[in-house]
Amino acid sequence: MEQSLANKVALVTGSGRGIGQAVALHFASRGVKVGVADRDELNAQKTVEQIKSQGGQATMIPLDLAQISSIHAMVETIVRQWQRIDILINAAGVIQAKPMLEVTEADWDLIININQKGLVFCVQAVAAQMIQQIPPDVQAAGYAAQSYGKIVNFSSISGRHGRALQVHYAASKAAVINITQSAALALAPYHINVNCIAPGMVLTPMWDQNAAEKSKVSGFDPQEEIRQFIEKIPLKRPGTLEELAQVTAFLCSSESDYITGQTLNVDGGFEMN
Repeated sequence: MEQSLANKVALVTGSGRGIGQAVALHFASRGVKVGVADRDELNAQKTVEQIKSQGGQATMIPLDLAQISSIHAMVETIVRQWQRIDILINAAGVIQAKPMLEVTEADWDLIININQKGLVFCVQAVAAQMIQQIPPDVQAAGYAAQSYGKIVNFSSISGRHGRALQVHYAASKAAVINITQSAALALAPYHINVNCIAPGMVLTPMWDQNAAEKSKVSGFDPQEEIRQFIEKIPLKRPGTLEELAQVTAFLCSSESDYITGQTLNVDGGFEMN
C-alpha cells in the first residue's frame, strides 16, 4: 500500500486538527504530497510544518466551505503547485448537539452549508480536475483498467440513524452517505472511486464539543457523557486517530480499486448496518 500511495497528490479538507490532520500526517509519512486545507489557517500551517519537519511535502490552503469560490481557489492552488490531484479527503465538518425544538434556521444553515453543500461542491470541483488528468486514449476507449482518482468522504455514525439532539447534524451526515453513492455512480465511467467512512467515537476536539453540548441537556458531566457512550460500544473503547487514518489510506490505495459507493463504519461495532 505504501508504494501505491507514494508520490500521489492529496487534498485533505479539515486537516488543521482532528481526523483530517491525522490523515494528512499519515499520508505524508507514506510519500504523499498533501494539500492541507482548513478555515483555521494557523492550525493548518502547524500541520504543514509538522509534515515538513518529518521530511514530507505539504502546502497550506485557506478554505471556507461555505463559499464555492473558496473551493475552486483551493483546487487551483494545489494544481498550480503539483499539476494534479489524485486523492480528495473530505474531512472538514462542524457539529452541534441541540434539542430539535430549539434548532434555529441559522443552526441548520451552518451545519448543512459546511457538511453537505460544501462537501458536494468539493467533490464536483476535484472530480472535474481528476477527469482532465485521464489520458485521452483512456477517455476515448470509454473504460479504464485502473483507478484515476480516489475520493473519501467523512460521514458519521450519526448519519446511520436519527438523533434526538442532532437533527441537523444527523441529516447532513446521512446526506454524505447518499452523496457518496451518487458520486460513485456518476464517476464510475472514469474509474474514480468514491467511498465514505462513518467514524464512531474518536476523542477529538469535536467530540469534546459534542459531549459538552449534550451535557447541558442531560445534566451529566461531559466526561460522564463520554463514559456512557463508551459503554455502548461493543469493543468498549474509542477509536484512535491512527486507526481512522489507516482505513482512509486503504481506501485511497490500489488495493481498493474494486470498491466504490461504500460507507464503512469505523466505530468498534456501534453500528452494524
